[in-house]
Amino acid sequence: MLVDKEFGEIIVRKNAWSRGVKFSVSTSGRLQMSVPKRTPDFLVKRYLNTNRERIREKLPINDPTTQRTRDYQKKVLMKKAREYLPYRLEYFAKLYGYKYDKCRLTHANTRWGSCSSKKTISLNIGLMKLPEKLRDYVILHELAHLNHMDHSKAFWAEVYEHDKNYKNHDKKLKMFNPGV
Repeated sequence: MLVDKEFGEIIVRKNAWSRGVKFSVSTSGRLQMSVPKRTPDFLVKRYLNTNRERIREKLPINDPTTQRTRDYQKKVLMKKAREYLPYRLEYFAKLYGYKYDKCRLTHANTRWGSCSSKKTISLNIGLMKLPEKLRDYVILHELAHLNHMDHSKAFWAEVYEHDKNYKNHDKKLKMFNPGV
């Protein structure tokens, strides 16, 4: 992490596969730099300073105040999610006889949840911004993936067993954005 007066906090990723320096905007709106693994910090700063004008023109970077506001929102949602989501997942798993290995909380920008083949269920902290019925739908959807790792007819039949109104919930869910 690098702090700059103009751009605020800059995420610096040192990557063994990088051949040059690449600028992008992270999901939090921060400037992100990808540089070769052995690039010294003074060169990272020099490259930033020599490309300032180009960065201003090409990248839509949030101002540092917006970045801090998003960080605070994420912290609050994570606290609420830790207190609620694992227990709600466990409740439905016991109620319907599902077995999963682990529950992870994420803040992905494009997914409400996922289920891995290793029986890890990941739930987005953004679920805490949704009505309870939609949260429950996402949890039941991910639990059904423990038995069906696809969206086959059998998968949807299993979701229907636990949520008769799943089509309506799925439709309403599309009106919200999982990003924090």
